[in-house]
Amino acid sequence: MTYAIFTAGGHQFRAEPGKTVRIPLLDAEPGSKVTFDHVLLASDGTHVQTGTPVLKGAKVTAEVVRHGKDKKIRIFRFARRWGYRRHAGHRQQFTEVRIADVKVG
Repeated sequence: MTYAIFTAGGHQFRAEPGKTVRIPLLDAEPGSKVTFDHVLLASDGTHVQTGTPVLKGAKVTAEVVRHGKDKKIRIFRFARRWGYRRHAGHRQQFTEVRIADVKVG
């Protein structure tokens, strides 16, 4: 099984051909191809290669499926006996990509 660990938006993700991954928002249209060349670790099924810090020649190719927002996170802050209450919410934006190819390099 071929897989790779790559970084996008400051987070690390595991990529396998055919899988879909939610990554932080990218500036790309749905249906377009994106390439991630910051690959930290890759395996071709028998050998595992690690980079120092990245692997030369390794890349992950993916297709943008859609953009969206995650579930809402509620933030509530208060200070007892002071009448201080603050309420807010946040929905993180994401891009869903389908991994097309993992090139070990």
